[in-house]
Amino acid sequence: MPAQKTILRALSGETLPTPPIWMMRQAGRYLPEYRATRAQAGDFLSLCYNSDLATEVTLQPIRRYGFDAAILFADILLLPQALGADLWFVTGEGPRLSTITDQAGFDKLKPVEDIHETLNPIYQTVRNLAGELPKDVTLIGFAGAPWTVATYMIAGKGTPDQGPAHALKAENKPVFEAIIDRLTEGTIEYLSSQIEAGAEVVKIFDSWAGSLKGEDFDRYALAPTKRIIAELKARHPGIPVIAFPRQAGDKYIGFHENSGADCVAVDDSVTAAWVAEHVQPDGCVQGNLKSSHMVTGGDDLVRETRKIVEALKNGPHIFNLGHGITPDADPDNVQLMIDTVRGA
Repeated sequence: MPAQKTILRALSGETLPTPPIWMMRQAGRYLPEYRATRAQAGDFLSLCYNSDLATEVTLQPIRRYGFDAAILFADILLLPQALGADLWFVTGEGPRLSTITDQAGFDKLKPVEDIHETLNPIYQTVRNLAGELPKDVTLIGFAGAPWTVATYMIAGKGTPDQGPAHALKAENKPVFEAIIDRLTEGTIEYLSSQIEAGAEVVKIFDSWAGSLKGEDFDRYALAPTKRIIAELKARHPGIPVIAFPRQAGDKYIGFHENSGADCVAVDDSVTAAWVAEHVQPDGCVQGNLKSSHMVTGGDDLVRETRKIVEALKNGPHIFNLGHGITPDADPDNVQLMIDTVRGA
């Protein structure tokens, strides 16, 4: 029986008259109902690991907006925590982790088979959602890509240029590559368990892929993603995978074929017209409205949304932002975007 959900149809290569739509970070701080639930949980990590509350915040934007997909509410840094890294969040500053910069630090990590003890609440959230989402809404699971997650593990926090990870790569390649390998294996197990729990699509977020250049991009962004996708498809034939090598630039060209991804998500540093010419001929694309339009709204939002829909109308397209929605976004602008995409 052919896939009926619009997202699954687009992922299978179908060009639809109206692109399906969801939004990165659609369950988040821009919504008052999210802030209320987070307050109930106590803190961000408690919310991630409370299956009932994580289910609730995942459902909130579906109730409010009727998106075509729901993405599991979690965080890319739960995997390193499950591997034994200390993880905490500093209000207003973001995540902090215990750092790994040498062999002794790497040796303290847990084996991949031990991650599920920590991550079982996440799988329960997926099971909850699989039972509670409207029948026409697709459930997306996700993980961070090994390079992006490694940059946080090596630096202990987010950095503007991923400098500590690049330094370790240059100065102690065996340890750097061991971290990438452990994360690649862990990501396979994590995403596979999400699929077993009911995720219909999985997405790999490589938020810092753009800071890898040339051969480093191929070795540390492309190759791990290809390995993850190949293994997931071997275990779960037919599972669609969205890859997001953010700010990949010309490396977006050929990424479908080179990685095995069913869909390549693109950021807003490339134009939709460029994507239509260079990326979309190879398969479904996702993107790529600037997140700032969710703050400013108005005619610019409408015009840019229409421009993207028009540019990508001749091939499979899932409408999304070029990056996650920001906490200062106006919820009314999200509705305006959706109405524009759907022609209301």
